[in-house]
Amino acid sequence: MLDVNFIRENPEKVKAGVEKKNADPKLVDKFLKIDDDWRSKTAALDQLQAEQNKVSAEMGKKKSAHGMSQAQLLKKRISEVQKEKNDLEVKRDEILGNLPNIPFEDVPVGKDESANKVLREVGEKPQFKFQPKSYLEIAENLGLINVKKAAEVTGTRFGYVLGDAVLLEFALVKLALDELMPHGFIPVLPPVMERPEVMRKMGKGKFIDESDAFYVKDDDLYLIGSSEHTLGPFHMNHVFKEKELPRRYVGFSTCFRRESGSYGRDTKGILRVHQFDKLEMYSFVHPDKSEEEHKFLLFLEEKLAQKLELPYRVVELSTGDMTWGDARQYDIEVWFPSENKYRETHSASNTTDFQARGINAKYETKDGKKEFVHTLNATVFSQRPILAIIENYQTEKGTVKVPKVLQDYLGKKEIGK
Repeated sequence: MLDVNFIRENPEKVKAGVEKKNADPKLVDKFLKIDDDWRSKTAALDQLQAEQNKVSAEMGKKKSAHGMSQAQLLKKRISEVQKEKNDLEVKRDEILGNLPNIPFEDVPVGKDESANKVLREVGEKPQFKFQPKSYLEIAENLGLINVKKAAEVTGTRFGYVLGDAVLLEFALVKLALDELMPHGFIPVLPPVMERPEVMRKMGKGKFIDESDAFYVKDDDLYLIGSSEHTLGPFHMNHVFKEKELPRRYVGFSTCFRRESGSYGRDTKGILRVHQFDKLEMYSFVHPDKSEEEHKFLLFLEEKLAQKLELPYRVVELSTGDMTWGDARQYDIEVWFPSENKYRETHSASNTTDFQARGINAKYETKDGKKEFVHTLNATVFSQRPILAIIENYQTEKGTVKVPKVLQDYLGKKEIGK
């Protein structure tokens, strides 16, 4: 959530930032009106409690019928004002939960992905002497993916990943851990379910409200859409020592999304599915270091893509395309030859103190003050790079060459021989 004091002191700046994120700036005015009422009730409550303390002190010296009557009236009035304050606080927090993080000033402004900015293209696109096939056609022929049987068992947007494709996934995970752990990343297998109130504290209210999250009603739990959702709350209500920062984690989990806003898109195959595996980086950092950390996480993503020798481009997302809780977001898009286009495979986000305020994650400064940390998240590997490998390393005979960096992990140089 946003800093309440920042909203009070910079209403026009907040309204401009909210509008850039395609949210209603009138919510800011509505928030400030309720916030003013809440502050008035808070002051009135403080005054009533001070009067109550005074009356109690006087009654301690000398009991009287008048004093007891006054004390009862004060008690009743305090109860009434407390309820009014609590009701206003609920309304205030509800609006606060509907305000997105404010993007940095230099983020590209636009309504959607058309305003995204390509920062660089890296690697050479493969040149084939034959018409390249789609990953799904190759994978089905090699018995690596089965979406037809999955549809019979669970419905659309699911798939069985089989054989060497599974070995390829775990080879990617091992490669990533070998690369990340020397940089202080702690491996985690996090919970894949989360309480609604905790998910909202992580700034994922939109994920819930737009029905993109799967809900387990009997247990009042949501299935996570990324390891990020439960990696952040690992340090909920925690205070780091300044010297402990940055604290870095890399979490592996199965993730679940309805993809409610993507009906009709990528319905074939397993590029956009309800269930997928992902390895995710998550950092808690000093506020002065968050932009530096963001570039570092992006550097690690690129380094791994380069090790796989996959052609890709780096894109800075516009205000209208970036995630709700982000102040800045980069995507890596890998080349898919069969489509003759780049497809998003990684993202890297700086959420500044937006999530930290929700989960109350702080650090203690050298002079003893407690301030909110900044948090960041970035994809290491999902299952999408597997699809990119299948397409970019396909052969005319329908097999798939294994990237050199993965051959020792996988124990073979070619899939399908």
